[in-house]
Amino acid sequence: MTFKLPVSVLVVIYTADLEVLLLERAARPGFWQSVTGSLDRSEEPLEVAAAREVMEETGIDAASGHLERWNVANTFEIYGQWRHRFAPGVTHNTEHVFGLALPAPVAARLAPEEHVAFAWLPWREAAAKCFSWSNRDAIQLLAERSLAGEGR
Repeated sequence: MTFKLPVSVLVVIYTADLEVLLLERAARPGFWQSVTGSLDRSEEPLEVAAAREVMEETGIDAASGHLERWNVANTFEIYGQWRHRFAPGVTHNTEHVFGLALPAPVAARLAPEEHVAFAWLPWREAAAKCFSWSNRDAIQLLAERSLAGEGR
């Protein structure tokens, strides 16, 4: 069995108007999130993993926008129901946060085994809808970065 690596990416996809793309999980109806995913292999660069996950989960080519690593990493405990996917003794994951600025909202082509719906929402609504604290915090960081002139 190949175990998942306890290193992942979170990619907040957004527009200049701070509309944020959220995806509803197939396995957990009502649970909304940004693009997330683990590295495929330990030597996979974080930026490559972020672009790959965006393509796999939404069909969006990251090259159509501006993908930026925000130099934020969150470490959190892996939910018990998912620990069997990781090597024995692995209890925490480190998630690296990215933003993908797009010129305008686009339709997502969902991976049906992962997500069943998508929505573009104003950032405040998107943050409130996320089940994950790290996702909520990343969307709030997007707004702070935008107000500070750091976002594109």
